[in-house]
Amino acid sequence: MSQSKSNKLRNDIAGINVKVPVLGGSHKRFIYFDNAASTPPLKSVLRAVEEFMPYYASVHRGSGFKSLVSTRAYEEAHRLAGEFVGADLDNQTVIFMKNTTEALNKLANRLPLKKDSIVLCSLLEHHSNDLPWRFKAKVVHIEIDGEGRLDEEDLESKFEKYYPKVALLAVTGASNVTGFLPPIHKYARLAHQYGCRIVVDAAQLAPHRPIDMKNSSDPEHVDYLTYAGHKMYAPFGTAVLIGDRETFLAGDPDQKGGGTVSMTDRKKVVWAHLPDKEEAGSPNAVGAVALAAAIKYFRKVGFRKVITHERRLAKYALNRMQEIPHIRIYGDTRANLPEDRLGSIPFNMDGEHHAKVAAILGYEGGIGVRNGCFCANPFMQALLKIPPKKLKKIHQQIRQSHRAEVPGTVRVSFGIQNSTAEIDRLIKMLKIISEGKYKGKYVVNHHTGEYHPKGFKIDLHAFLPF
Repeated sequence: MSQSKSNKLRNDIAGINVKVPVLGGSHKRFIYFDNAASTPPLKSVLRAVEEFMPYYASVHRGSGFKSLVSTRAYEEAHRLAGEFVGADLDNQTVIFMKNTTEALNKLANRLPLKKDSIVLCSLLEHHSNDLPWRFKAKVVHIEIDGEGRLDEEDLESKFEKYYPKVALLAVTGASNVTGFLPPIHKYARLAHQYGCRIVVDAAQLAPHRPIDMKNSSDPEHVDYLTYAGHKMYAPFGTAVLIGDRETFLAGDPDQKGGGTVSMTDRKKVVWAHLPDKEEAGSPNAVGAVALAAAIKYFRKVGFRKVITHERRLAKYALNRMQEIPHIRIYGDTRANLPEDRLGSIPFNMDGEHHAKVAAILGYEGGIGVRNGCFCANPFMQALLKIPPKKLKKIHQQIRQSHRAEVPGTVRVSFGIQNSTAEIDRLIKMLKIISEGKYKGKYVVNHHTGEYHPKGFKIDLHAFLPF
């Protein structure tokens, strides 16, 4: 069966037939298994951007026809972005940012946290939903179990221990490492019972599962949520922060200047209405159009097709990967894939550094993966069970610009464009690595921790469009 027949969604993605140079001088069709980091663009997104560009102009700053069109597109994208995740638009505002990291930093700056406030933060978190809170309050991490799931008993015990100082529960909608899906509405109910709010980093969740923040009167509603276009096939620099209007109406915006004011004189400032107050500078209208086009695509296709396809890929990959000697897969590895996980699979090969495995896959297989700790260091350290003494040694090495021994895993993560035939190519390469039959002699750059085959160079400048 051809890839196009087995996966009709695949043809909706741009760049699926690109060939890349590999060791030995030949070219192979590139396989992209790093969708948890960023996804390739949808063709419909590129078409929408191309159709919009002749009408692109200033937003909220011009009276000409093109400005009116751009302003309407930008405002309509806000509405679509809120509706996409079931936001309560009567009580919540939709703010556009560059990415989820910026969005979560904005929220940390705008919430009235005190230094002795407690933020309960799951150990699963990407740095973006952990580090911003550390500089505004006291972060207490929720532990994980042996399969990398959140320990719910520990969550409840810490709510009890730190009540009433807990101001916020910070949790991911989906782990970018293991693909685990925390039950966010169950946690929202628990947080509200203890008088605090919940923020969900939905960057990994939004492209794979439908989201419903629920009405603000529902005990299981999500108070704050963020997601990003570049992880849902619209890589044009727009992310979404949604939260209670009262949070952003109070006080001054964290960034001040163009677009944030209604009127100012030499001394006084009257801030603009939401969301303008929180969107400083010239808006990214193109990014908003791209995001809106991606949302319309998901509405048209429906998540049932996405879920069915990606679950099939994950199940197939897990089954086939367990055929390979000397491989260790982290997280839940059950053949009957549970409902509460996505197609993100971290693994290591005995006797081979994770960065070397990733390099071989890229240089010899034409397969793009991710390796390292995936901006989730505390989670990875717990998952890999790294002892404190070793961790201290690694910290010292990094301070000396030596990264060759930094622990981590290789990660494959699936998107709507991937196929079982691509997984077969991955398995073939992993078996070659397991048997030590790869072609290149790989050397490590101790400063970066990256591996490359000795004597093989690619002129990357030849692929630049400028």
